[in-house]
Amino acid sequence: MFDLIVRNANIISADCVFSGSVAVSGEKIAALLPADTAEPAHSFIDADHAFLFPGFIDAHVHFNDPGFEWREDFSHATQAAALGGVTTVVDMPLQNDPALTDRTIFERKHRLLKNKAYIDYAFWGGMIDDNLDKLNELNECGVTSFKSFLAPVSSDYTSLDYGRVRKGLAMIKKFHGLAGFHCEDFGIISYNEAAAVKSGRVSREDYLQARPVAAELIAVQSIIELSREIGTRVHICHVSHPSVAEAIKRAKYEGVPITAETCPHYLVFNAEHFLKEGMYFKCAPPLRSKEASEALWSYVQDGTLDLIASDHSPCAPKEKSESEGSFKAWGGISGVQTSLQVMFHELKKRGWSPTILARIMSRNPAEIFGMQTRKGELIPGYDADFVLVDPKIEWEIKEDQLAYLNKQSAFIGYKGVGLPTCTVLRGQVIAVNGAVVGASGEGQLIRREC
Repeated sequence: MFDLIVRNANIISADCVFSGSVAVSGEKIAALLPADTAEPAHSFIDADHAFLFPGFIDAHVHFNDPGFEWREDFSHATQAAALGGVTTVVDMPLQNDPALTDRTIFERKHRLLKNKAYIDYAFWGGMIDDNLDKLNELNECGVTSFKSFLAPVSSDYTSLDYGRVRKGLAMIKKFHGLAGFHCEDFGIISYNEAAAVKSGRVSREDYLQARPVAAELIAVQSIIELSREIGTRVHICHVSHPSVAEAIKRAKYEGVPITAETCPHYLVFNAEHFLKEGMYFKCAPPLRSKEASEALWSYVQDGTLDLIASDHSPCAPKEKSESEGSFKAWGGISGVQTSLQVMFHELKKRGWSPTILARIMSRNPAEIFGMQTRKGELIPGYDADFVLVDPKIEWEIKEDQLAYLNKQSAFIGYKGVGLPTCTVLRGQVIAVNGAVVGASGEGQLIRREC
């Protein structure tokens, strides 16, 4: 007898849609069965022909815990993720105190967070200017990847020059790891920002002008050439513009081992939202033109952009203040809870298959971040992670629906159709109809499969 059967579902894989049921034994998917199966089980969920996706994986989040829990904490953030159909996150090493840059810090972070997690989680490791000798031990800990900034960043998380990037890539290649990059050219941005502030030009338009597309493109092209030379897998975070995506597309055709992501906010918002609405739409790289935002969709459709990630980057309300100009306000958008529903609606609006979501938000992140034998697909033997989406429910994102510690987001007011109604983590229902029913501490640490 099975423990759980989800019956009468439209099952969505990365390749096809079919009618069926999913049976669970323990924490694993045991079998795929006909939609009207009469197999016995201890409990049942009638999907009533809703869409059943593999659990979604958000591979780029900043949950700020430990160290900056007044912005967000792991408890609130993982509950928000569960409500949004996300069953696994990969948390960034910065906006932590201390940043995750060695084995001791890894173990401390895991110890402090393991009893707070409502969903499964993995960790990015940091690659900064003084921890290149720690990369191997971080890999042994099980980090999925290594995050570096080429743009200006906080003083406690240094940017890398290309010499150190090159050395780091050579070290990461030895254990077949993955290096991820925030790609904006340091020299261009630091000069532009300093010049703007010195002359008192700190408006919203000045912020956009200080971070041009050229800065992102130059940095991406540099990483492409270093990856081409050394052969290390590289991942480009939060691609904001089609010209950047086109460079990545060409590099893929040429055999460079590169993957890339974009975020919902680059696809549905644009610079006009930032100029009109203000700091809730501030991010880095910044939002681009309406035409660029629309053109970026074609690179999602053709697979150039391998995955969608939220880049969930929360803050306290006071940090979004524009009182000292646009450069001082916090740059980040909260989106881990809403990424699925926004993307589902946008794909449906375009008439695209929901299989694209299963590819870019489940299978691909599992493969890229080393979870490929247990996460990302509805296959017997894999973790029983899945989410039901009712394609008919109309919604509007409202502040009181958000489970974030600070209930603010650029997505408040966004409207669409298609909503996650039930999230299952390793065979247990953790969220249903907008309520979290899972338990704190049920989430498990996922280490990279070598």
